[in-house]
Amino acid sequence: MRLGVNIDHVATLRNARGEKHPDPYSAALSALKYGADSITIHLREDRRHINDIDLKKITKNKKIPTNLEMAANEEMLKIAIKSKPNFVCIVPEKRQEITTEGGLNLKKNFKKIKRIIQKLNNSKIRTSLFIDPNIEDIKFSKKIGTHCVELHTGKLSFKVKNKINYFNELKKIKKCSELANKFNIEVHAGHGMDYKTAKILKKVKFIKEFNIGHFIIGESVLFGMNKVIKNFKKIIR
Repeated sequence: MRLGVNIDHVATLRNARGEKHPDPYSAALSALKYGADSITIHLREDRRHINDIDLKKITKNKKIPTNLEMAANEEMLKIAIKSKPNFVCIVPEKRQEITTEGGLNLKKNFKKIKRIIQKLNNSKIRTSLFIDPNIEDIKFSKKIGTHCVELHTGKLSFKVKNKINYFNELKKIKKCSELANKFNIEVHAGHGMDYKTAKILKKVKFIKEFNIGHFIIGESVLFGMNKVIKNFKKIIR
């Protein structure tokens, strides 16, 4: 199992001061040094954290395996094809949301997303769709032709943190992982995850990658990125 570290909130901290420190590029190098398998960045339409300069610096260094999260629109498609990240994950994006609130609506946006995925596939970029854990969206993902799906773990994470019964949510994730695997679609998981949810989801057979950001950056402020990443690597070994 692989660990992707989302460094968006290093940029959030930098932008709070309007200066150049801390530097997301340096954070990416440090995360890889400490054991991350890839770096995730979400270039939002309003550039609230990672910006175009960050994207250019990070993707220019081909030793940084980069996963670009982006909205399904023409502007982002052009940026992705030009910058050539290793991986692209299509995510839903609402301008006023604090963080991504759920998975893509594949049924409503099927044609648009399929066209974008095909163009990214043709550019030899590994593609992924950020979806809620439901069987219908796994079937749509197969028809769209994506290489991977990333299952939204926000509901599970919320229930685990608040000591609410999470059995049904975990069951959905397991069923979706099994079907995706049958379709030869690689399964990833992310959103709201911490040590507890990582321990739970590590046992789901077909999940190959975790993408974790807010918790890692938040804990790193208190305990250091080296220790936090190593803690996650111990969990997922």
